[in-house]
Order: sequence, then C-alpha cells, then structure tokens
Amino acid sequence: MAPYAFILPSLIGVLAFLLIPAVAVLVISFFNWNMLSPPRFVGFRNYVDILHDPIALHSMLTTVYYVVLNIPLQTIFAILLALLVNRRLPGMGVFRALLVLPWLAMPVAISVVWNMIFDPTNGVLNNLLAIVGIHPQQWLSSPVEALPCVAAVNIWQWTGYNMLFFLAGLQSIPAYLYEAANLDGAGRVRKFFSITLPLLRPTLLFVLITSVIGSFQVFDTVYVMTEGGPGTATNVYNYYIFQQGFQFFHMGYAAALSVILFVVILLVTLAQFRFVGRGTTYDMG
Repeated sequence: MAPYAFILPSLIGVLAFLLIPAVAVLVISFFNWNMLSPPRFVGFRNYVDILHDPIALHSMLTTVYYVVLNIPLQTIFAILLALLVNRRLPGMGVFRALLVLPWLAMPVAISVVWNMIFDPTNGVLNNLLAIVGIHPQQWLSSPVEALPCVAAVNIWQWTGYNMLFFLAGLQSIPAYLYEAANLDGAGRVRKFFSITLPLLRPTLLFVLITSVIGSFQVFDTVYVMTEGGPGTATNVYNYYIFQQGFQFFHMGYAAALSVILFVVILLVTLAQFRFVGRGTTYDMG
C-alpha cells in the first residue's frame, strides 16, 4: 500500500478537479439547465442545436484559424531560439532566463500591457510606426488584424517556454554524430536536417501536442484584450462556451459545446501522433 499512499494526494486532485468535473460536464450536456431551476433532461437536443448554430461553427473556424496562426510561428521561433542559446558563452544563462520570463507572467497582466501597446490612439506600436512614416493601424479594433494580434501575444508569451524543451532535446543529441558529419564535410544546413531535426522529433511531437491543445483552449487573452470582438472576429470557441454558460446561463448547451471541443482536440491529437509521431526516433545511441 506504500506506493498508493504516496500518490494519494495527487490522485485526489486528479479525481476532484479533472475526472469528476469531466464526467459532470458530459452528464450536464444532456440537460437543459440554467443553474437556477432544476435541470430538465433533453437527451441529444443540445448536440443537435449545435449542428444548426452558425455562431458555434464560426467560433470553431475562428479557433482553427488562431491555431494555424499561432502554432507554426511559435514552434519555428522556439527551435531557432534553442539553436541560438545552445552555446557555451558568458551570460548565456541570463539570456535564457530572459527569454522564459514572458511565460512566467500572468496572461491577464500580459493582455492588459499589450492592450496599451496596441492602443490605436496612444499605443507604443502606432507611435513607432509614425516615426518611420507608416499610417497608424487599428489593431484590436480591426476585424482583420485583431486575431493575428492576439496570436502574436501568445506567440511572444509561449515561445520561450517551448524553447526550453527544444534546448533539452538539443543537449541530448550525442556530439559524436556532429563530429562524424564534420568529417564527411556536411555543412550547418545539412547537419540540421539530417541530424538535429530527426532527433528532435520526440520533442517536436510533445511541443506540438501540448501547444495545439492549449491553443484550442485559448480564452484569457481573448477575454481581456477583445471580449470576442470586434464583432465576432475573435470569438473563439472557448469564449463562446463561456458566453453560453456564464452570460446566457445555458449551462447544458455550454457543456455540450465543451464535449465537442474535447472530441475535436482528441481527433487532432490522434492525427498528430499518426503523422508527426510516425518515424520518431527515441534512441539517441
């Protein structure tokens, strides 16, 4: 019983804050409940209503667009930064710490600061553009620019965090592989694509899966910076779930939306295992 005694505190947390709420969401999705009156069983009606809800479809497409904006750039920048800091130079530890600092800050605080930066009237960004003669942009007030701005903030916050995983992956690659490549006359580009990138695939798979799951669940940045606006330009799926559950008190409908989001994330994750995880090398020997 000793091992179970050690894992009991964590197991209680998983049960209380993950498994039981997940089951509760699934059960609530079959009810019509406004949190004020007793829940009424409606079967699959909430799910049928989702299929005929254009806002739900739009919010899902907006979320997919956000993921497409966010993940490739975030991953590429994280790999490039890991390659940059994977050197033994004076002060490199301080430089690495500075790159991770954005991840340590609270998303709400970051969003407030970036709201001031993107302010169309007195924002720092438009003031810098004015210096070089570029016309001020509307940024968060523009239906075209708002979602890329939100994605840029999340890229800035999470790139340094993902860099740590790629840095650990780089440092686990045996040095003799690069030495052998040098003897064969391979250049930096050839070594990157023939040695570094293939042996980083386990790290890449982990970073992609966790980043995509987090991006599909984006909420706090949108809530603080745009509140789903302008119009519905940044009305991502998680924000729509929040609106249905805690603004309109359609808790059963919000639960059904959450179940749909879980299924979508599960399918995307399985696809990543299928296409990115195929041929992944875990043996560095």
